[in-house]
Amino acid sequence: MRDDPICGMATACSEPVSRYADCLGRELHYVEWGSASAPPLIMWHGLARTGRDFDDLARVLAARYRVICPDTIGRGLSQWSADPVADYRLDAYARLAAALADALDLTQLRWVGTSMGGAIGLVAAATTLRGRISHLALNDIGPELPAPAVERITTYVGNPPAFATVTELGTWLRQAYRPYGWQSDAQWRRMAETSTRRLPDGRVTLHYDPAIVGQFRHHPRDYDRWDEYDSLRLPVLLLRGAQSDLLPDAVAAAMTQRGPRATRIDFEDCGHAPALNVTPQINAVADFLARPGEL
Repeated sequence: MRDDPICGMATACSEPVSRYADCLGRELHYVEWGSASAPPLIMWHGLARTGRDFDDLARVLAARYRVICPDTIGRGLSQWSADPVADYRLDAYARLAAALADALDLTQLRWVGTSMGGAIGLVAAATTLRGRISHLALNDIGPELPAPAVERITTYVGNPPAFATVTELGTWLRQAYRPYGWQSDAQWRRMAETSTRRLPDGRVTLHYDPAIVGQFRHHPRDYDRWDEYDSLRLPVLLLRGAQSDLLPDAVAAAMTQRGPRATRIDFEDCGHAPALNVTPQINAVADFLARPGEL
């Protein structure tokens, strides 16, 4: 054990192990932290990101949990879909999540999800993994999305830029993901290096299938999930960036009053979505996951 310089908490000296699983005929990549005998925790990333976004949080939580951070199909090292209209949507992602849990023999698990990853957890907790998710932490996502935020997302995700160098891509990431809040130079560098793929012409771009943005065109009501939210009977933690444009204050407030009545924590100096890489954010997640799992 040692003291982690990022958060000051005692952590396991753990590094991620890269693994692959066949889930419903799709190859999913994930990184795993901690002991295989520890209670399992799935942490699922946002729309155009990868599981490596959780490195700092996972390094801390690996002292207590078996932490599993997948790349969603169409992102990172996971397979791209041959049928994007069918595969790039929340219900399909929730089925893949259940298949991954089955493949890893996870009968009970905790879930932390950022943005889309939170929406997947919400849907899975209400359907494919109902009764198996004991704790659900939603990072800056609710059961509905404001239209202007959706338009912003589709604009930049559907047209990923290309650059001559990884350094240039890293500079773009710092601007595009500034709402994540503070990150060290090393964290920004890791984000660039785990977000990069090489194009046939030698340039670099972001490590995802541009077709993932079709979710909003082909399934325009995919994120309208109040029915599923209201059906939940488990502890829910709602984390929100104080300047978030994706999770309006009114929606967050409603989430504390209906369904599972989420516990809400807002973080200043960030928008969509908190990076979960600094002490107050890490502590909030760790404390919630340690709570009893019944409402």
